[in-house]
This record gives sequence, C-alpha cells and structure tokens, in this order.
Amino acid sequence: MKRALSKKNIWENLPRPLKTVAGHALGVLPVPRILGKQFRNNLKFLEEAQWWSRQQFQAYQLQQVQQICALAFDKSAFYRDHFSSAGLKPSDIKNLSDVERLPTINRDTINDHLDRMLTVSTKAAHVDYITTGGTGGVPLRFYIGAGRSHIEYPYLVTGWQRIGYQLGMPMAVIRGRVVSPDSHGLPHEYDPLLRHHYYSNFHMTEENMGRYLDHIRTLGSCYLHIYPSSASNLARYMLRHSIKPLHNIKGILAESENVYPEQRQMVEEIFGCRYFSSYGHTEKLVAAAECEKSTNYHVWPTYGYFELLTPDGAPVTTPGESGEIVGTGFINQVVPFIRYRTGDYATFIGNKCEQCGREMPIIADIRGHNIQEHLVASDGSFITWSAVNVHDDTFDHVRQFQFYQDSQGEAVLKIVPASAFREENIRAMQTNLGKKFAGRLRFDIKVVETIALSKMGKAIFVDQRIPQKK
Repeated sequence: MKRALSKKNIWENLPRPLKTVAGHALGVLPVPRILGKQFRNNLKFLEEAQWWSRQQFQAYQLQQVQQICALAFDKSAFYRDHFSSAGLKPSDIKNLSDVERLPTINRDTINDHLDRMLTVSTKAAHVDYITTGGTGGVPLRFYIGAGRSHIEYPYLVTGWQRIGYQLGMPMAVIRGRVVSPDSHGLPHEYDPLLRHHYYSNFHMTEENMGRYLDHIRTLGSCYLHIYPSSASNLARYMLRHSIKPLHNIKGILAESENVYPEQRQMVEEIFGCRYFSSYGHTEKLVAAAECEKSTNYHVWPTYGYFELLTPDGAPVTTPGESGEIVGTGFINQVVPFIRYRTGDYATFIGNKCEQCGREMPIIADIRGHNIQEHLVASDGSFITWSAVNVHDDTFDHVRQFQFYQDSQGEAVLKIVPASAFREENIRAMQTNLGKKFAGRLRFDIKVVETIALSKMGKAIFVDQRIPQKK
C-alpha cells in the first residue's frame, strides 16, 4: 500500500524504542510547536473563523468551491466530462447554488473512475492511498495528500477546546490502533509528542478494563478519546463493579460511530463528565462538532461545502426534516470529491445555534454507516467493528465483505471477490486481521457470490447471531 514519506507517517511507523528516545528529546517542546507552523496557523484561523457571520462563511465557501472545481476541471479527465455533460464550466459558478447543477456522485463513481479522477500522479511523493469500508459493503479506494493532518487535526482540537481540552493535556485513547503490551503486560503505548496514552480496543476484557481505569487514574487531568460503543462497554464495567467516577477525566470525546441519547446519558452519569461528539469521515468532506451548550452538531463551513438532500435531490431547508449528507471537500486535491453522497443521514435544525451563537449549519441525529456492530471474543468481551475496520489494502481485491458469528470467539469472514482476487489476498486478510484479533477470535474465510444488505440498503459488516446478555 502506498504511503507518502510524511512526518506523520514516519513517526507512526517508528519502532517503539526509537519513538521513546525521540519523544523524550522532542517532548520538552510545546505540542503546538512540535506540530508545526502550518498546524498553528490553521488552529488560529479556526479559533477565529468559528465566530464568522453566515455571509463570511458563504464568501469563503464560494472561493473554495470555485478553486476545487477549477482544479478538477483542469487536471481530471473525469471531471471535464462531468462538467461538460452538465453544461457547466467552473467559470459559470458565481454562487454556491451554481455547483448544485452538477449531478451528485457516490462511491461507485469513485471506484469505477478513480484513475480518471486523479489530478496528479499516484507516484507523487505527497500522495497517500486510502481504503475504507463504509456504506453498501463495497470498499472505497482513493488517494489523498499526505499533509491532510495539518489541516484536519486543528478542526478536532478546536472542537475539543469547547469543553476545556488544551493541547498538551494527557489524552487516554481507546480506538482502532493496534497496541502491543508494555513491560507490565498492559496493552498500552505512550506517544510522548502528543501526550497520548493508547490502550487496546481489541482487548477490552474484564481484567484489562480494570487495568485501563487504574492506569488512567495516574495521568492527572485528562480527556478520554474513544468509540461510543467502547465508552458504553467501559461504563457498564464501572457499573458492574461499583466503580466511582474518575474525577481526573474531564470529558469524553466520543467519535466514529453513531451516538444514541440513552448511551450518552448512561456514560455521562457513570463518568460524571461531559460526553462530546464530533462527526467526520475518511473522505474529508464534512466535519461537525457539538458546542459548549448543545449536543447538536455544528457543521464547519470552512472544511467543505455541506448539503442535506431529500431522496429526489432537493435541499432540506425545513427544521425537523431529514436528508442525506452530501459534501464537496476542500482538503483532498488529489482526488476531488464534488457533491459526493456520503450515505450518512441527519436532521436539519437550522443555520445558527441559538445556545452558543455560531452561525453554522446545525444538524442532529446523525445516522451513518459506522453502526456499532461488534464481534464477541473468546473471553466474552466485545471487539467493535469500528476498531476492526481497516484503512489499508487488506480488502483491495474484494467487492464486499461481512463477518458472520454464532459462536463466541469464532467467526466466518464472507467475501465477494473482485476480478483481480488471488489466493495471496486470503493470506493477507488472515495476517492483517489476525494482528488485530491477537488470538482472541479465530476466523475462517469463505468466498461467496453475494452478501445481502439491510432493508435500508446498507452494509451489515457483522451479522451477529449470538444473543445479547442484559
């Protein structure tokens, strides 16, 4: 899989001993300085821009839409044909509504026309290759610039700051990273640059959850960055064992899965702190976050051009009505996504938050393809789909895939092969997924012709048949 030699990619792939030595040397510097001038400039921009008027946001968006459309038209054969078939040229875009004359695209568009959508060579030094699961059970593959983190991470930080987080504060992270045991046998790794403590989401056993909490108690004031389903698992563990709130955890940053009201209420009651959620996706089209006073999502107009559409393509403008999230991204200039249907849905609230005053599109009840499906490990603990989901080339030669489980600790991975599928692809799946499961779940691979979707036409990544325990 192609990965650019960016600072982020190099750092993340350093062996732990080298990372420890380098981290101690660099760790004396403030985190914003370590992250670089571009990060600092973007963070400052967003801290100010979040308070812009709606007119300021629209002027900025128009400029960005014109720029990405001109780039796509000039450099991409697909978009030249796409614009021409709509009778449109980038110079015709004088208002934001003009871009809506272009037909929407979806993941099939990207997968079928990827080579013709590129604006640069895939061999360029700054280009990363990305693949993700997502809607419809068909892996999405595309390319993106390696420097995206300097743009995207400031959006996350600016959102987290709304509930008190500051760069340099310790963060306990229980998400999708594969974490090796430390010298004490605890699945834990420390990033001395960001002050992040990573705990394995793949080893959420009764014993380890207790050890995670014991270790987090030692971090001082910190925030917990976690999948919503994992936050619920940890909260239920605390409830079972009558564990009081960890008062050094100042907030829960729950992302990458659907958030449900009853789940939020339970976690906040047990942890005794704010549960804060953000929305985003690998395609880098739409980003949104809650605010200090509301659990509704505030969509960032500076991140991409956001639309909410009915099934027949009409814009949703009435508060309380729902539609599909459609985005035109400003970050990815390697493969532009213009009017891309995400497969995620939300309810429109308005164009201003009455609680905080930000004049952003406000949405609620986001329901996406990252539903909280899980596998059951041999010890009875859960392995969430969000943690299993891969962003490498594991499923490159597969059209669809799904785990089926009816026995604890065992599963069947069903795959619908693509034309270039080979026997070595099965071995790669066994190796890559095996590293994540780490012996806690055995799985066989079964080649099938089709995999059924849900009634809503969405992928069911885990067909779970083990009865849930109360």
